[in-house]
Amino acid sequence: MTTQQSFTRHDITFPSGDSSCAGWLYLPTGVTSPPVVILGHGLGAVREMRLDAFAERFAQAGIAAVAFTYRHFGDSGGHPRQLLSIKRQLADWDAATAYVKARTDVDRTRIAVWGSSFGGGHAITVASRHPELRAAVAQCPFTDGLASALALGPAASLKVVPVVARDLAARGHGKPPVMVPIAAAPGSSALMNAPDALPGYQALQPAGTTFRNEVAARVIPTILAYRPGRAAKKIAMPILFCVSYTDSVTPPPRPYARTAPKGEIKRYDAGHFDFYTGETFEVLVRDQIEFLTRQLDPAAAASAP
Repeated sequence: MTTQQSFTRHDITFPSGDSSCAGWLYLPTGVTSPPVVILGHGLGAVREMRLDAFAERFAQAGIAAVAFTYRHFGDSGGHPRQLLSIKRQLADWDAATAYVKARTDVDRTRIAVWGSSFGGGHAITVASRHPELRAAVAQCPFTDGLASALALGPAASLKVVPVVARDLAARGHGKPPVMVPIAAAPGSSALMNAPDALPGYQALQPAGTTFRNEVAARVIPTILAYRPGRAAKKIAMPILFCVSYTDSVTPPPRPYARTAPKGEIKRYDAGHFDFYTGETFEVLVRDQIEFLTRQLDPAAAASAP
């Protein structure tokens, strides 16, 4: 049984590219040089949308945590706002990793990454590029843009084409981006329009959240071409895939997950957005703590005198 302990949360900012990312650092109280896990979210989401819930539980288990918001979103820097760039987000992950490695109050040799949904795909990519990491967690991960587009349906996919064209034209003329909703009702033009997408995103938003339900439409062609699942076979460290049986947003990653040399797969009878709250969250976070504890060994961290 894991003993719960207290923690402190610190507001942090670290440089990334031409701007900076805002985040929170969770440090277990009374522990010297704990291992650390870096947490990043999904499509257009900000860290206030339940990343804190996971980070708090990890810290209570003796594992420090850094939860950050990508550039162009929330209270992080970057212009224009609501620009979802896969290249920039992966650079933000690299910047977060560099930030952790530069700290002296965590164990820089015991770092893990944790990503959910679109961030779960990023966690796969990051883990494949950083063999020095000790572990990775990919929660209901986005693994294949083409498969996700097929799940969305051809009619819905075609609806966004005119919006993409207008946004690309706006970029060419130096005008503000043309936005597309991240989540919307079934049949709507959006990145996600499954029946549980809009209520699922709304349920994650606390009062006063900085979340905006829109992104620049120009990202859509790059999402279609993004296939992070293919990198699973290159991941040297243990990685835990947490998969929904009934995911309406990101098709199950089983073909890719099975190619990870040290991959573990946990399956849950819950929808994509159920992972963040309620009993599913409780079961999920316990499984993730067990995995991270096994790989990072927080008990090896020294207790402060």
